Amino acid sequence: MGFWQDNRFVVTGGSGFLGRAVVAQMRAQGATDIFVPRSAEYDLREHEAILRLLKDARPTVVVHMAAQVGGIGANREHPAEFFYNNLMMGTQLMHESYLHGVTKFVTIGTVCAYPKFTPVPFSENDLWIGYPEETNAPYGLAKKMLLVQGQAYAHQYGFNAIYLLPTNLYGPHDNFNPETSHVIPALIKKFVEAKARNDATVSAWGTGSPTREFLYVDDAARGIVLATEQYNSPEPVNLGSGDEISIRDLTHLIAELVGYEGEVVWDATKPDGQPRRALDVSRAQQSFAFHAATPFREGLLKTIEVYKQSTEQ
Repeated sequence: MGFWQDNRFVVTGGSGFLGRAVVAQMRAQGATDIFVPRSAEYDLREHEAILRLLKDARPTVVVHMAAQVGGIGANREHPAEFFYNNLMMGTQLMHESYLHGVTKFVTIGTVCAYPKFTPVPFSENDLWIGYPEETNAPYGLAKKMLLVQGQAYAHQYGFNAIYLLPTNLYGPHDNFNPETSHVIPALIKKFVEAKARNDATVSAWGTGSPTREFLYVDDAARGIVLATEQYNSPEPVNLGSGDEISIRDLTHLIAELVGYEGEVVWDATKPDGQPRRALDVSRAQQSFAFHAATPFREGLLKTIEVYKQSTEQ
């Protein structure tokens, strides 16, 4: 048959923003046996729930995307929860997956695992040259420990654990809650609402000087699906677009695409986060022929349009 037809998959976080796109592309590849656990039924922080999940689904492949995530504000307010919950979900699930005979474990890590002052573009070889940016270090380190665990299990047990590092994601159906959203959905919401109210100004966090790299959600899902099928090394792999943009330029671009013509006022009392963030994507290109296909402006327009439609319903 083939990889997608022959395996039974568990996709944690499969009903989330990225997870839905991954599950859709897995089905498009021919996967028919996909189990997506819901947190109300399987609280992955609890050992008993993990054992029950593995007994119920009997997976041969686990794709672990479930995470407690948020922007700078949420990371600053809930560092202990972000550390504990993400660590408990991942480490117990990987350990029990190994014990239950899972043949491949795919961890979706985070670009927040990189040191604060990593040389740009970020190379996977530089993951350990320093401490992560302070505002998201608890989250980044909790996820980074799954890389350490996967490599240890690969070394001692021959366990096929891979670790993927997607850059900042965006796209339709993202999280637009201002308390927990990341920068693109937060800005889209701000500008759409400001335009509707005819506000003269919009406040933006920080100085606008940091840079970020963004990957459209469907491109990220395709990268994860390719790696799940084809990549079998414990060495981590970046998933990115290779394009870097400053927060200031991003903010003005979103304002333009929304049609907001007022003034952006920068609130320098708010943190900027990591100074620069852009990935070296050569390993993914060489290992499983991944490259981002969605032009940034086009992806933003799609995201804005879907958000506008959702607010009009």
